[in-house]
Amino acid sequence: MARFTIPRDVYYGPNAMEELKALKGHKKAIVVTGTNFMIENGSLEKLTGILKENGMQVQVFDKVESNPRISTVYRGAEVMRNYEPDVIVALGGGSPVDAAKAMWVFYENPELKFDDIKTPFSLPKMRRKAIFAAVGTTSGTGTEVTSFSVITDDDTKIKYPIADFEITPDIAIVDTEIPLSMSKTLTADSGMDALTHAVEAYVATAHTDLTDCLAIKAAQLVFENLVDSYNESSAARRKLHVGQDLAGMAFSNALLGIVHSLAHKVGVTYDVTHGRCNAIMLPYVIEYNSTVSEDRFADIARALGLDGATNKQLTNSLVEAVKNLNGKLGIPLSYKEAGVNEKTFLDTVDVLAEAACGDPCTLFNPRETKFDNMKKVLTCCYYGTDVNF
Repeated sequence: MARFTIPRDVYYGPNAMEELKALKGHKKAIVVTGTNFMIENGSLEKLTGILKENGMQVQVFDKVESNPRISTVYRGAEVMRNYEPDVIVALGGGSPVDAAKAMWVFYENPELKFDDIKTPFSLPKMRRKAIFAAVGTTSGTGTEVTSFSVITDDDTKIKYPIADFEITPDIAIVDTEIPLSMSKTLTADSGMDALTHAVEAYVATAHTDLTDCLAIKAAQLVFENLVDSYNESSAARRKLHVGQDLAGMAFSNALLGIVHSLAHKVGVTYDVTHGRCNAIMLPYVIEYNSTVSEDRFADIARALGLDGATNKQLTNSLVEAVKNLNGKLGIPLSYKEAGVNEKTFLDTVDVLAEAACGDPCTLFNPRETKFDNMKKVLTCCYYGTDVNF
């Protein structure tokens, strides 16, 4: 039997944040966020004002860095235990929301350590102390609707995904006005993250009819609007923000594949953002997985209006379309082109490939992937060479 889980309430559209006024009967809220961007664009002030209008006490934890670390999660959980909120509201892109989800776990279960929650779908029951609301501010991660949180180990710099339906937010806010102020680079990188979510969810081994329709529509919305969003079209950015949310719903239930397995491991080591890692690797992984999933990649290509009479031709068109999209967004086609030092690559490729094999996303990749092939895929991604094995 398959399971499909999304937040109980998803509020979307212009000024959807106002819907948090529906949070009645709660006394204390903690807002978890990160950069000054939320202060500069007025989102943090607006959010705290809405919560206070509801009669809630509000405390802000704004110490979440990009690629949030385990130590930050522990620190935030301690703040929560001292403050004892009954509502946790995460405001931001993937980093603040992911960090807040993990803090929530340790707030409710102070006896646990990070190693205790690495196994997918092993968390104890949540919501004994607080409910969770997420306000997504970037158009890419979809974390406001997902059962995932990605946290970085302080020592190894390796990212570990926490996966459990227990950390799916209770309320998701998809406010289409917030991403209008995103930078062009963030728009490009996060948008390609969303496209990767849609593509990987459609071919993942846990896909279902419920996730397929979301993944296809998400791929269409992202593909059709990302370049215009990059060029600062407000209408396109609003559509893209909804598209990335659909992609989040899809992959939260269908899971992902080795684009994300590798991105979780190489991003910090190569100093390349998560979305850009996905963008670079997606065409090569499509080539790699096409030996077993050509028909499903062809489905995506047809939905995007790409040329081709056969599944192979359509899949090739999809690979080229992703590469062309990267070019229009100023994203390089290989890690070498992105400026990653070759010695760094050669010194770390074995460790990173081995770590990627152990990532939970690898289990759901359509093509079984052991160390040798994972290393070959990463090598193709570094040098920009075709995958033909």
